Amino acid sequence: MGEDGSGKALRSAGVGVLDRVVAILDAVETRPMGASELARHLGLSVPTAHRLAQAMVGHGLLLRDAEGRHHIGHRFASTALATAAIPVLDELRDQTGETAQIWVRRGELRLCLACAESPSELRASLPVGTLLPLSDKGSAAEVLTAERSADRWFESVSVRTPGLCSVSAGVRYGAEVVAAVCVAGPVSRVAPEGPGAQWGELVAAAARRLEEVLQYR
Repeated sequence: MGEDGSGKALRSAGVGVLDRVVAILDAVETRPMGASELARHLGLSVPTAHRLAQAMVGHGLLLRDAEGRHHIGHRFASTALATAAIPVLDELRDQTGETAQIWVRRGELRLCLACAESPSELRASLPVGTLLPLSDKGSAAEVLTAERSADRWFESVSVRTPGLCSVSAGVRYGAEVVAAVCVAGPVSRVAPEGPGAQWGELVAAAARRLEEVLQYR
């Protein structure tokens, strides 16, 4: 775009931040680019391109790889992830008898993107669209805030809500954990070994299935 004059058009038209964000998305959709290349491509200063790209990474609009190149971010995979999650969560609910959910990070909060509720009258129940703080230390929050953890799953017992427990596993998009698959239920229905021993491998397998969906979207 820099060579065909599009960068000059961006400057001369007095384009705002939103337009620059869209221009960056258009550019990296064609091929991955670092901040300096984005600056040349769009006719922006390097500090401006770097600042915008960094903010977009923070909001999940861009994904930065190990070489410093930017790709389309995981936020754009949310619709595909929610759609793909429904049958996976249904199966996980049927396997465990408990509520299965998928959570994604939204700033310092986590959002319930999809849910398959347990048929039991006593169950963990949070509707789709629920927002909870990442600081609550539930198993899904632990997954979403872990720094490249090698753990297959995290469990929590009576941490966020007394009497409830959960186990969660991360869904990766590239090298980044972008979602957490979670099974939650009453402590009274969990084996003495804990929710991780009872459901951990099933939850981890569900997370791997969703990773395959994102890989080929």
